[in-house]
Amino acid sequence: MTFLSQHAVSTVKRSHAVKRWAGRALIVAAAFGSAGVMNAAYAQAQGAATRVGFVSVERIIRDSAPAKAAVARIDSEFKKRETELQQLATRLRTQSEQYDKDAAVMSESDRIRRQRELSTLDGEFQRKRIEFQEDLNRRRNEEMGRVFERADQVIKQIAESQGYDLVLQEAITVSPRVDITDQVIKALDSQR
Repeated sequence: MTFLSQHAVSTVKRSHAVKRWAGRALIVAAAFGSAGVMNAAYAQAQGAATRVGFVSVERIIRDSAPAKAAVARIDSEFKKRETELQQLATRLRTQSEQYDKDAAVMSESDRIRRQRELSTLDGEFQRKRIEFQEDLNRRRNEEMGRVFERADQVIKQIAESQGYDLVLQEAITVSPRVDITDQVIKALDSQR
């Protein structure tokens, strides 16, 4: 009986070894098969050249007429609030410097009162500065979002009309022969 159980174990071990070997053989065959498919796809891709273009978003923001117009609108819209904020900062700075000069000769009650006034003024300045920055960022995002939408449409039109397969917006290095930024800027400027 012991012999039969050892024989059964031996048969089980062999069948597991065969299954493992067969599984590995299938994996290797699949790998070679997929490599062959990939080589065929690569060879086919080599036959049909891929046309790649590049667009500099930074230059579009800096040089295109719609982006410049958006910046001008934002500047004019926020000019008054920025001036008010600068005046408040100047007033706070002046009062703080005056307090520093006068603090040594002030009574305790005057010192406390002035500290409270400076603290209130500083709180008002910080609140207005944060509101200003949030409103400015929101408007900038709205305006630039419109410019980017228009730029995306122009890029797609250029890509389709000139047969580009891929247009990149970020790259480490770019050859001038694939840079279509000038075309995009001209098309954006002509849409005005």
